[in-house]
Amino acid sequence: MNKPVVRGALGVMAFALMVLLAVVGWEMRAVEIPPVVNAPAADAAQIERGAYLARAGNCMACHTERGGAPYAGGRAIDTPFGTVYASNLTPDSSTGLGAWSEQAFRRAVHEGRSRDGHLLYPVFPYTHTTLVSDVDSDALYAFLRSVPAVEKATPAHALRFPVNTQAALAVWRLLYFQPARFEPQANQSAEWNRGAYLANGLAHCSACHSARDALGGSSLGERWGAGLMPDGHWLAPSLRDPGEAGVTDWSVEQLTELLLNGRNHSATVMGPMAEVVFDGTQHLRREDVMAMATYLKDLAVQPGKAGTFKGATADQMVLGEKIYGQQCVDCHGAAGQGAAGAYPALAGNRSVVMSSPVNAVQAILAGGFAPSTAGNPQPYGMPPFRTLLTDLEVASVVSFVRQSWGNRASAVAPQDVQSLR
Repeated sequence: MNKPVVRGALGVMAFALMVLLAVVGWEMRAVEIPPVVNAPAADAAQIERGAYLARAGNCMACHTERGGAPYAGGRAIDTPFGTVYASNLTPDSSTGLGAWSEQAFRRAVHEGRSRDGHLLYPVFPYTHTTLVSDVDSDALYAFLRSVPAVEKATPAHALRFPVNTQAALAVWRLLYFQPARFEPQANQSAEWNRGAYLANGLAHCSACHSARDALGGSSLGERWGAGLMPDGHWLAPSLRDPGEAGVTDWSVEQLTELLLNGRNHSATVMGPMAEVVFDGTQHLRREDVMAMATYLKDLAVQPGKAGTFKGATADQMVLGEKIYGQQCVDCHGAAGQGAAGAYPALAGNRSVVMSSPVNAVQAILAGGFAPSTAGNPQPYGMPPFRTLLTDLEVASVVSFVRQSWGNRASAVAPQDVQSLR
């Protein structure tokens, strides 16, 4: 390559780097919004609306430490990049939102910036809440200012370098975030649009139900696919794959019942989804849940890629059958048929035969508990076997279940179980 060409290429690279640095610098600009002195009082209707929207977004689940005051923050959220601590959303003036104006709160919801202008970590799902209307953002603000103020400082995040820098956040946002507002689709019904607004915005369903890359981002094309939860302990199954959690062949009523009650005739939620139902969707109006069901049922089908089948060894099947007979058969039946209205069938169960065994393993380690809801106030549950069974025993019984009664899914190795403990 001759020298002029090399110099030209280097010049282009240098220019591109300068542009990138300029854009990152612009993204990192910190413009503080002055503290509020006397926030206008909200009326009861606006506060009630905000409380309802906070339920739809399940805000309290992250912003309430176990055993702590509601919305006072402090809950540790494990991610592949380290630990993030949820912030205090109560109206305390020094540690919460007491100094925040309505404008500052709107900016956080829509742009992912704190009151002082610094960039927020996308553990706060502003990639979704950016779609929320100003009216709903203001109602949320009014509600949060109505909860009891709690003086509780948020612990410092424990994130690895360079993820813990504003520059890294600015680059991430350039790749994965664009502030927006929800735009109804003219060719869809009002119910469909309401469901799309809730599912993509406040409820941020695809924050979990999406495949993410090594940088923790997901493109629009990857939304609604399967994704590991941030701590890696549970898998949010694909809502587009009929072999996982796709619901195109369900009725709107069936999906509505699952989201309201935590169970229907063919499925029961557990793990993190049980928390979503318990703290969130069961408290929503039926028409809103039906709207979400209408939208989710209409997602484009995208079957997952078939992996290489790995059969269990004879020793695994023998040990797995033994453990099943000792611990599982009384509830789930000799043929994996379950018991109607109480214990789910394992034969043909999508959670059991998904290509990923994460949820099947985790259900045995941590137990399987449906949420208590108005429509299912005393749900049956499965106790955890974490301390009772070894990695080999768990791997064997999961492999046995995944390859019995017509089920055909790959065997599980003891090291797979160890990684989930």
